Amino acid sequence: MKLRDLPRALGREQAPREYPHAVETFVLPTDGEVRLARWLHPAETAKFVTQGSVDALRSFLSQGDVAIDIGAHTGDSTIPIALAVGRRGSVFALEPNPYVFKVLAINAGLNPDTTHIVPLMFAAMPDDGEFEFEYSDSGYCNGGRHQGISRWAHGHFSKLRVAGRNLSAYLRVHAPDALPGLRYVKIDTEGYEAAFLRGASRIIERDRPVIFGEFSTVWLQRRGEDVRAPLAALDYDISALRVERSRPWMAPDTVHAFPVDLDAGEPIPSNLLLSPRSSPVRQTD
Repeated sequence: MKLRDLPRALGREQAPREYPHAVETFVLPTDGEVRLARWLHPAETAKFVTQGSVDALRSFLSQGDVAIDIGAHTGDSTIPIALAVGRRGSVFALEPNPYVFKVLAINAGLNPDTTHIVPLMFAAMPDDGEFEFEYSDSGYCNGGRHQGISRWAHGHFSKLRVAGRNLSAYLRVHAPDALPGLRYVKIDTEGYEAAFLRGASRIIERDRPVIFGEFSTVWLQRRGEDVRAPLAALDYDISALRVERSRPWMAPDTVHAFPVDLDAGEPIPSNLLLSPRSSPVRQTD
């Protein structure tokens, strides 16, 4: 914990701070001009859209496919997915934090001729309700739900009430025609990845999407959860991704997949690619 966090750690809440955004244009060799809204929060890292990120996703996504981005943040991970599935496809982008959701909603509409993004301001939870998330600052940049972990351990002292919905039930009601086309799910839920796999088991069993997860293994361990059981329950090939940048899929030569043996007893890597047995995604020997 840093000294500046002490007042909030002692319960002295600071007034929420909001930050603007700036729109940048990237010119990709194949996809042409792509616009991206960057959130100007001082803790936010620079975000980019590259042709390599889109091409890597196209190794298993096609025009007209459906994808889900859980923990979409500003939408920097959503836009490459949306370009890969095209205007005829759909990307449902979930982000419960209203401060960053504003930027996601802007990104959803910046490339209307080439993408179709549906921004949803709720967290994917087993049950509908309102939940308390904790963030690292009063601008609500980095955080999530840390239930069962001491605040002195997770160090996120700015509280925010957010909506949560059962994603499977929501999609059955609001987008029943989209589900048969589901081909990809990205999850970044700050330690609730195992809960998502259990809660979305019906979708996974029926639609067999490729799944990429940024598994927060530290938070899973501190909560006493082991992700091995829900992973083993899937009829999927499990690969660890070795990347040279902060986010995967930035360029083809920066992402390498290696098989993961759940029975080996070794720690589960953070970046996992889950592929149905017939998936075309290739592993590196």
